[in-house]
Formats: sequence, C-alpha cells, structure tokens
Amino acid sequence: MNNVFVYCEIEGTTVKDVALELLTKGRKLANTLGVELECIIAGSGLEGVEKQVMKYGVDKVHVFDAAGLFPYTTNPHTSLVVNLFKEEKPQICLMGATVIGRDLGPRVSSALFSGLTADCTELEIGDFDMPTGKLDENNKPIMKHYEQQLYQIRPAFGGNIVATIVNPEHRPQMATVREGVMKKEVLDENYKGQVIKHDVAKYVPEAEYVVKVLDRHIEQAKHNLKGSPIVVAGGYGVGSKEGFDMLFELAKELHAEVGASRAAVDAGWIDHDRQIGQTGVTVRPKVYIACGISGQIQHIAGMQESGIIISINNDPNAPINTIADYVITGNVEDVVPKMIKYYKKNSK
Repeated sequence: MNNVFVYCEIEGTTVKDVALELLTKGRKLANTLGVELECIIAGSGLEGVEKQVMKYGVDKVHVFDAAGLFPYTTNPHTSLVVNLFKEEKPQICLMGATVIGRDLGPRVSSALFSGLTADCTELEIGDFDMPTGKLDENNKPIMKHYEQQLYQIRPAFGGNIVATIVNPEHRPQMATVREGVMKKEVLDENYKGQVIKHDVAKYVPEAEYVVKVLDRHIEQAKHNLKGSPIVVAGGYGVGSKEGFDMLFELAKELHAEVGASRAAVDAGWIDHDRQIGQTGVTVRPKVYIACGISGQIQHIAGMQESGIIISINNDPNAPINTIADYVITGNVEDVVPKMIKYYKKNSK
C-alpha cells in the first residue's frame, strides 16, 4: 500500500536500461517517502529475472510469466497492471517514455482515473497548497495542504517554461520519463527483496490475448549517440546541411558522434534520430560541443548532465552559455575549421 512502483520494460528476458534508471530514481523517492520500492516485470521465460533489478534497491518484484506476454501487446499488459494496482494501491507509478510506455501509461491512468505527466525531466517530493474555492472570514482563499506530493517537472509551452505538475487527489501519481534522463546507479549488489510470482490468469482474462504478434523486426541504431564519450551537436546557427558536413568531419577527428537541436532537424539538415533534447534523445557524454545552439529549455533537458560543455556561438548572451564550462564567441563556420585543422595536426 502507498508504495512506489516501476513498470519494467524488457527485451526478451533482459530488463531495459530505461527501467533501471527509473528504479534508481524510484528508490530515492521511496526513501524520501519512507515506503518500499516495487516493480512489475511481465514477459515469457523470466526465471531469475529478479537478479537484474534487485540490486537497484527493489523491495518487491512482481513477476508475470506467461507465453502471451512477450512480445508486448496492449490488452494483456494493461489488464495485469490495472488489476494489480487495484490490489496494491500504489501512490506513485513510473514508466519509460517509450513506445510501450506511451501506449500503456494512458490506458492505466484512464482505467484508474489517475493523472499522468509525460516526458518528465525531474521528479521530486514536496508539499503543495491548493485553493478550496472557499473564502475565510477575512475574504481570503481557504487553502488545503497536501504533504509529500510527487512534483512532476517537465518543459511546457514549447519549452519556454518549466512546469511543475502535481496530482493531489488521485492515485497513483503517474509519470513517464525518457531513457537517459535519470542516472542508473546500483544500490547494493547483494540487496535482498521479495519475489512474487503471480498467477497471470487471475489478472489477465483469456479474451485479452486477441491480438497475436506474427512477425517482429528490430532495426539497430545507425549510431551510438547515447553511448559516445564525445558529442558534437549543431543547431540552427550551423546554417545548412553543408555546415553539418563540417561537424561530421570534426566528429571524425575526435572519434565523436554528431547530434542536433530540434531547429536543425526541422530545417531538414540532419536526420531526426540524431535530435537531442526533450523530444529527442538524452545524452551524458564526457564532452559536449554545442555549435550554433541557442540553448532552449527542451534542448538543455537532453544534455545538461554532460561532463564538460563547450559552446561555440556568435551570441555571447545565448542561454546555453549559462551552463557551458567554456564559451567560444564566434561563428561556427570560422571556429570549427580551425578546430579540425588543429586536431588533424596533433592527432598524427
């Protein structure tokens, strides 16, 4: 009752990184609230799967093991999560902001009459005061105080502001988070929790298996943007597709990957799968070189945890300069060729 739950996505029998990141954050939230951390793993052939998650501080692992639960289909997973939550009554549920999370989260939220905030960049616990709609004898609003609410923080209105969303009246408080936003950290390799193996038939009626997956194809990523130790990213200030060719040349010399802001992707200068930010991927490289990127909130959300941030921009007041460790004021087309020339000369 009132615990923190994480829905763990799997590929085959392997728990995905986004789930492990959420378990790390969930453990911290649970500690603040003084409750337990629980997780749900649903699939097929899951013997011993709890070993992958227990070390992240999970107190209870709910395992649903049945032939029809992998690959993921909507109805069975929705049914088992909704019915489990009706029994367990969690106060918080976290899911990955993935194809599966975007499908499952709203369905669970709707079935339980709960709130759901998508694409959160931060999750915190705090108190909240809300007007009751009534006035006291001094004609001032009467407030209702709520303690230990989940602050669901995300950019809003096109990234112009950061919104803090709370759901004080309904449970569970639900949020989805993109992969890479939270940091994955093992709590204790020997952490011992409880494994609960459920009778799937009690939670999922046979009629829910009406959809069968006949064929499934997974295409590997063309690059390793999230895993690269160095990222060279370009924004609208790069100016053209040819400008990005220059960034690729620099990246080749640095053994780096190339990323981009949404403005550059929308302009058609680079593929969408290289977009960094709230509506793209989140990266944590050791070095992040931002070329012609102004630094809107949505972009910063996807790279602010980088080790060293270098900004190349002709605007000394660009927002990204406020979080940069080093700022080079100048045009990208002037600065980057000099960097390429330098690294070519000194890498021999």
